[in-house]
Amino acid sequence: MTRKAILLISHGSRSREARFEVNELSRAILKKIKCDILVCAFLEISKPDIMQGIEICEKTKATEITVLLNFLNSGRHVKTDIPKILKLAKKKFPHLSFVLTPPLGQHLKIPALFCERLNHRLKNK
Repeated sequence: MTRKAILLISHGSRSREARFEVNELSRAILKKIKCDILVCAFLEISKPDIMQGIEICEKTKATEITVLLNFLNSGRHVKTDIPKILKLAKKKFPHLSFVLTPPLGQHLKIPALFCERLNHRLKNK
């Protein structure tokens, strides 16, 4: 039986507000997506880190983890750092499968979101 988990990965921050925003994002996702478990994890600074997040998913008997990137662009973290961690996780947990989503900046709706923000700002000037 497949037990699916989502691992929402963000950069990490010392800012309490940033951590709150990530937690709110995860709650909003859970309201819209059917999923057994959603875990927030961070590349650096904040806890849990990515490997700890994977361990949490594994302890809940997840068999498939969708790695949802809360990153805008395909920088070093997305292209090198996160795949390297996932490769180590696959060695540690060979029974888990991982699916890595692309960064958000590649989504077709992103330009429209930026334009919406700009239009709102320009109207309220």
